[in-house]
Order: sequence, then C-alpha cells, then structure tokens
Amino acid sequence: MKDIRAVIGIPKATYMYWQKRFDRENPDCRIEEKIMEIHEANRDYGYRRVYGELRNQGIVANKKKVQRIMQKFNLQVTSFTRKSRKYSSYKGRVGTIAPNRIKRRFHTHIPHQKITTDTTEFKYYEVDPKGHMTMHKLYLDPFMDMYNGEILSYGIDRHPSAVNVM
Repeated sequence: MKDIRAVIGIPKATYMYWQKRFDRENPDCRIEEKIMEIHEANRDYGYRRVYGELRNQGIVANKKKVQRIMQKFNLQVTSFTRKSRKYSSYKGRVGTIAPNRIKRRFHTHIPHQKITTDTTEFKYYEVDPKGHMTMHKLYLDPFMDMYNGEILSYGIDRHPSAVNVM
C-alpha cells in the first residue's frame, strides 16, 4: 500500500476513503433501473417527465439526481431541442383564399385604381396613478394608392379587425 501511495503521490486518508468507496454497493441502483424502464417505454421523456413518472410510481428522488443519472447513461432527449426545430406559425389552409387580382403588378398609371393596406401593430405603455405600467396595443391600417405611394387614409383601433379596414 505504501509503495502504491508513494508512486501515485496521494495521502493515506484519500487512499483509504477511495478503497472503502470501491467496495460499496451503488445506492442509486434501484432508481437507475426504474429510469431505464421509463426511458424504454417513453423515449421522448426528458428528465422532468421521468422525475414525474418516478413520483407517480412512489419513488422519491431529487430532480437533479434524475438528471445526473440520465446524463450518465446518455438518455437525454435530442429530438425536442430548440435547434432541432424551427418556429413556424403556419396552421395549414385556414379560410378562403382571395383571388390574386394584382398578380405582382404593383404599379399603375391610373390614380385610385389599386389601393392597398396592411395592419401594423404598435405597443405602448401607460402608467396608472399607482405607478404600475401596463402595456397596450394599437393597430394602424394605412391605405396607400399604388399610383404614387400616397397615403389616402388610415384607421387606428385597439383591436385588429376587418371593420377597421372596411
């Protein structure tokens, strides 16, 4: 033992500590087995859902311990990371599609022939007498003549609606 410690260069207390620790049985063996079972049944469960499932089965374990064990066995879910999917607001075909009458011909030589609009959202804040700030939104609908780009009219409302555009 003395020769080993001399070569390695560690104190006797450290050597004895690790010697006892190697003989010890893994205290997390039962939890590790349960986590493996849950992961086999549900491959898309992350550590939070695995932790919840353990609690449902009556096994008390710390969230961090569950996360550490899942990292140890490389059970992290990679299919739901932010980098794996891009944001898409597309919800499929909703409503009716208006006929394309302009066909990308955005200029005209006749005034008031083509008038366009687009709704723009503006955020603003109000401070009440108590000093609390509340955020509000306004929606602007300008009407532009494609003949010369002039704004003919506009509408402002607190809610986006077809009434404001009409």
